[in-house]
Amino acid sequence: MRSTAAVVILCAGYFLLAGAFSHPPREWTRLILTQQWPKTFCSMEHCKTDISYWTLHGLWPNSGNMCNNSWHFNASLIEDLLPEMEKCWPDLLKPSSPEFWGYEWKKHGTCAAKAESLNSQHKYFSKALELYHKFDLNSVLKDKNIVPSEDYYKLDDIETVITDFYGVKTKIQCVHTKGGQFQSLGQIEICVDRDFQLVGCEKSNEEILSNEILPLAVGGYSELSVCDHSTPVYYPPLVTG
Repeated sequence: MRSTAAVVILCAGYFLLAGAFSHPPREWTRLILTQQWPKTFCSMEHCKTDISYWTLHGLWPNSGNMCNNSWHFNASLIEDLLPEMEKCWPDLLKPSSPEFWGYEWKKHGTCAAKAESLNSQHKYFSKALELYHKFDLNSVLKDKNIVPSEDYYKLDDIETVITDFYGVKTKIQCVHTKGGQFQSLGQIEICVDRDFQLVGCEKSNEEILSNEILPLAVGGYSELSVCDHSTPVYYPPLVTG
């Protein structure tokens, strides 16, 4: 009986996963505004940075990847945005290159563009910048004395500050050390609906199957995972000492 039940469960799982791959991605319902802490990113990627504020990682639809591989990124179409992009959405690995923006457009922007409000490169990147400034994570944390420090924080304290301000649940991700003594604050996701209004970042089973079977990673980003409530959080300052 146990072996029969196991076969049934395995078959059900196979068909569920097969369905996720065989059907086209569902229309996205939320956008994930993702911001990263440069110091933590560079600790993973062995880069150097003098940026002491949260920067954009991307604006990601909650369904679909690489929706139009023939729609190539063209920096000349967002020329008026470039000074702001270089400041708020920098490539920490290749500061003088537009490669990072091209990757984000190809993987996520071409899917976001299924909505009329985001159906051009200029609309997509300008909306990401607008949301980044509107939901100013740097100020939210600083105003409540959550600042880069050699001291550790409790994840509950960070979560409370963010949730109280935005009124919705966000997703806070950390880089976990091998020994597990602490975790470094690395990335925070804030979600909006198709009208760009704040919503919670909880994921349904459908979204997990359709959009997250392959790890969402750029370089060492596979090391990021949801922060652990029982582990102290390190919010690394630019200069340690």
